[in-house]
Amino acid sequence: MAPSNTNPVAVADEVLHKSRVTVVGSGNWGSVAAKLIASNTLNINSFHDEVRMWVFEETLPSGEKLSEVINRTNENVKYLPGIKLPKNVVADPDIEHAVKDANMLVFVTPHQFMEGICKRLIGKIRKDAVAISLIKGMEVKKEGPCMISTLISEILGISCCVLMGANIATEIAVEKFSEATVGYRENKEIAEKWVHLFNTPYFMVSAVQDVEGVELCGTLKNVVALAAGFVDGLDMGNNTKAAIMRIGLREMKALSKLLFPSVKDNTFFESCGVADLITTCLGGRNRRCADAFARNGGKRSFDELEAEMLQGQKLQGVSTAKEVYEVLSHRGWLELFPLFTTVHEICSGRLAPSAIVEYTEHSARLPLL
Repeated sequence: MAPSNTNPVAVADEVLHKSRVTVVGSGNWGSVAAKLIASNTLNINSFHDEVRMWVFEETLPSGEKLSEVINRTNENVKYLPGIKLPKNVVADPDIEHAVKDANMLVFVTPHQFMEGICKRLIGKIRKDAVAISLIKGMEVKKEGPCMISTLISEILGISCCVLMGANIATEIAVEKFSEATVGYRENKEIAEKWVHLFNTPYFMVSAVQDVEGVELCGTLKNVVALAAGFVDGLDMGNNTKAAIMRIGLREMKALSKLLFPSVKDNTFFESCGVADLITTCLGGRNRRCADAFARNGGKRSFDELEAEMLQGQKLQGVSTAKEVYEVLSHRGWLELFPLFTTVHEICSGRLAPSAIVEYTEHSARLPLL
């Protein structure tokens, strides 16, 4: 018999250096991200098979804990019902335990919770950890807007890429083809590792060196999607909706470049840009809730519609519109961005939904765009 070439020391070393992945978040998109990642970790030798998924613990109507049901049935019955997760996804309601061994952290929670989550994790993560954010939103501070990737990097002291794209989670869950964009700063090697982790035959991922551009596309398109929803709810037709989307893309690009001059024009032609804008304005949760808001004449609040229509998911566009408005107001830019301004004023009840097309009379005030 030929001697074995297996060196126990080499095998142990290989296992020691395999990357461990934790997904921080278990909503609709978080569960789909875990499904994508876990299908790859089983087949790529450089990753440990197990993918931990932090679950904000909830008690289901049956009296069972959500994390226990996920682990027993391999299904997130609340946020992704009907979709089986790979058996190597392990739901963990203890966030500190979920992250402690991981050197690759995938953040996918509502953006308004991220500062608190990051502060809980100070001193609890590996020193060699890196992160990626799938979160669409920003924090507004006195000194200006803070992107979620920057928040993660500054609080936890780790590198953070972003992944954004035309990614309606329920479609990816059933393996319909889509694309996504990884945005990175300097380290292309880390970006390629993230691409490797997420990429599948039905989920094609590419990388661009433009974190802020990719992240702002993913953030600002939710505001435009609200505008598209108002148009749908008022039955204004496809021409009007197309005009709103075009103006929205123009404002997205202009604001991104004003806030971060390093943002690249080409980023807006990636999946994170125009493709994400189109799919969100056609089928996303922000569009659906804005449609219902307009059909009710603005008389039912977004909080009420969110609770009724989203089964516990969070609506990002309304809070992002408020944050964008605060940035524009602070910098004296409200008149330069009439669409963004009007969306917030409709959401806050200052204007009727029909105002979404009335603002165009101010279009001469857009020299920067």
